[in-house]
Amino acid sequence: MKSDMLIVSSEKLADLCGVNPAQVRKDLAYFGEFGVRGVGYEAQELLREIKRILGTDRKWALCIVGMGNLGMSLIENDNFRKRGYQFAAAFDLDPKKAGTKLPCGLTIQAASNIPEQVQALGVDLGIITTPAREAQRAAELLFKANIKGILNFSATQVRTPECCIIDNVDLSVKLENLVYHLETIYKGTSMK
Repeated sequence: MKSDMLIVSSEKLADLCGVNPAQVRKDLAYFGEFGVRGVGYEAQELLREIKRILGTDRKWALCIVGMGNLGMSLIENDNFRKRGYQFAAAFDLDPKKAGTKLPCGLTIQAASNIPEQVQALGVDLGIITTPAREAQRAAELLFKANIKGILNFSATQVRTPECCIIDNVDLSVKLENLVYHLETIYKGTSMK
């Protein structure tokens, strides 16, 4: 190994992840041999391999359906671009929003354009930020365009064909999780 390589140990990785070093070694070994026993892992090589395993070693083209406040917030979030996710199109079910130019450079298109535009732009993934009553309609337009992965922020579960993966993000569940942790902390400190 070169002496100028940054090496990271399983102990350091375990500390960062909140697990034990043996678990880190076992988990990484499941995907191949990345480190040198007694030395550790070359950080850049390990990062490349983890990105390859997770599928984040390439760019992903996204489209979003629902350009209300949440949709606008997501499309303007620079973290997507930094992580290799590029918004290629923005759609809304309200035809009055079509033609609106966004600060990111995209123009909101009518949802009826989804099947043609998604295929023409090579979009890989869809994001739904519509009201709950419109989410299934938005999902069906994405299915029609052969989108195989959807991140759904609407407040309803969307029915999907077997060929599609959908991740429903229920913000109320996230809030309940936060409240639970806060209650645990407060109860823990009040008992001492």
